[in-house]
Amino acid sequence: MSPENYTDNHLDGNAAAGALSELFAVDITAAIGQCNACGQTGVFAEVRLYVDAPGMVARCNHCDNVLLRVVTTPDDTYLDLRGLTYLRVPN
Repeated sequence: MSPENYTDNHLDGNAAAGALSELFAVDITAAIGQCNACGQTGVFAEVRLYVDAPGMVARCNHCDNVLLRVVTTPDDTYLDLRGLTYLRVPN
């Protein structure tokens, strides 16, 4: 979707804490990730998070690349991390 086709009603990555805590036993908002498109590195809490879709979409705050998608159905949760080169979780 091109940038002119959506509104900029995003939250920051902290808003993903509740939904992602169901998948991860750690606070994912403190994790360090690298954007696969532009190489920007930062804490997940700084991503732009969109929740006005059939799921959650996290975008790079530098280049707008989709970093992460989470969609929950009645039976399953789908997690797509292909926009991240890595996601490092501090000990």
